[in-house]
Amino acid sequence: MPTTLADRRARVAEALHLDSAILLVGAGERVRLPERSDQTYPFRAHADYYYLAGLDAPGGVVAFDPKDGDRDGWVSFVPDVTEAEKIWEGREQPPGRSVAGLEAWLSQRRGRPVATLGSPLRGVRPDAGQVFRTHVLFQHARRPKDEGELALLRRTAVATAAGFARLHAGLKPGVTERALQIELEAEFFRHGATRPGYDTIVGSGPNAAVLHFSPTARAAREGEFVLVDAGAEIDRYMTDVTRTYVVGRPSAFQRDLYQAVLHAEERAIARCVVGAEWREVHLAAAVDLVGGLVHMGVMRGTPEALVEQDAHTLFFPHGLGHMVGLGVRDGSGLFPWRAKSTRESLATLRMDLPLAAGYVVTVEPGLYFIPALLQDPVRRERYKACVNWELADQHLHIGGVRIEDNVVVTAGAPENLTAAIPKKLE
Repeated sequence: MPTTLADRRARVAEALHLDSAILLVGAGERVRLPERSDQTYPFRAHADYYYLAGLDAPGGVVAFDPKDGDRDGWVSFVPDVTEAEKIWEGREQPPGRSVAGLEAWLSQRRGRPVATLGSPLRGVRPDAGQVFRTHVLFQHARRPKDEGELALLRRTAVATAAGFARLHAGLKPGVTERALQIELEAEFFRHGATRPGYDTIVGSGPNAAVLHFSPTARAAREGEFVLVDAGAEIDRYMTDVTRTYVVGRPSAFQRDLYQAVLHAEERAIARCVVGAEWREVHLAAAVDLVGGLVHMGVMRGTPEALVEQDAHTLFFPHGLGHMVGLGVRDGSGLFPWRAKSTRESLATLRMDLPLAAGYVVTVEPGLYFIPALLQDPVRRERYKACVNWELADQHLHIGGVRIEDNVVVTAGAPENLTAAIPKKLE
C-alpha cells in the first residue's frame, strides 16, 4: 500500500472521531444493462471508496476499526475474481483480503455502532446518526488535496490543454459541434487521459447559452460564439475547463461581453485565498459581471444595487464554481453544520464554505442571453427598470460566454492549474 494512501487513511481516521463505532465503505456493484443481457454499465467505484482504497473494485469494502489504531485499523476487502472474469475481461485479483472474510470481521465486532460511507451494503444496518455525522466530517476531511492528488490534477491539466489547443486549431465556419468534440477528446487520450472527466459541452451560436449542452451536428457559422466546457480524466481525477471563442472576427458587442467575463474571472481567481468565504467571492464576481453589462448599456443602475436585487441572475444564473478533483464536483457542499442560504440568488451555489489551503476550485463566471429567462414575463416585470430590454432582445440568440479555470488555494497567492490554456476570443 502506498505511503500516501496510509497517510490519507490516518488523516481521515483522526478527523472522523469514531470512538467505538466501526466504519464500512462500499465500492458498489456492477449494474446490468436494462435489456437484461449479461453486459453491465462501465463500473466506477463510489468516490468515497476510491479515495480510501485506490481501487475500482466492484463489491469491494474498506473497513476501519478505530480500536486497532488510525493506521493499523484499516482493512481492504476485495471480491474474488472468477475464472470467467479472467477469461472474458482479463481481470486480475486486486490486492486485499477476500470479501468472504468480511462477515467474520464484523462478527468479532458485533454490538458496536456502525457508520457507513460510499455505496450502501446489503445486510448492514448502520446507525443513522453516525452515518450523517460521518459523511459530513469525511467530506470535509478530503477537501484539501494532498500532493499525490495535485500531481494527478497537474497531469490532467496538461492533457486538457492539449485538447483545447487541437480544438482551437480546427475552429472555422462549417465545423460541427460534434467534430470539435471528437478532436478535443482524441487529443485528451493522446496525452494520457483515461477518459473525458464528464460529458463534453460544445455549444455554437444560441447553443452557447445552454449551460449543459450536448454537442450536435450543428455547424458553427461566421461570427458566432462557440463555448467549450471539457476536461481530461486520469485515474479518476479530472480537470474542468471552459473557453469561449468566436468563429472569425467578433463584433464589438461580443468583444465587450467577453472582456466583462474575463475581467470578472481574473479578479475572482485573485480572491481565492485562505479564509475567503466562497459566497462572498461569488457575489463580488456578480458585481464585476454586472458592472460590465452596465458599461455596455445592457443593464441600468449601480452594480452593487443590481446584485442586491438579484437582477444579475438574468444573465448569470449559476454559481461561480465548485471544487474539483476526484469527480467534477469533488468535495463541494456546505461547511460542516452550516445551514443552506435562503437567499434566492445563492440557491445555485455548489458550495458555501471558507476556502482553505489545498482546496482546488473552479472559477467560472459567465454571461448568457437565455430566452427562457429573458422572455419570462414575471422577470421582465420584476426587473423592468434594471435592463435595457430593447438592447437585450436584439441579442437574444447570441448565446453566451463562460471562462473557467481550476485554482489551487495556497498559503500565498492562488495557483491557476489551467493557466496554460489560452483565453483568446478569436
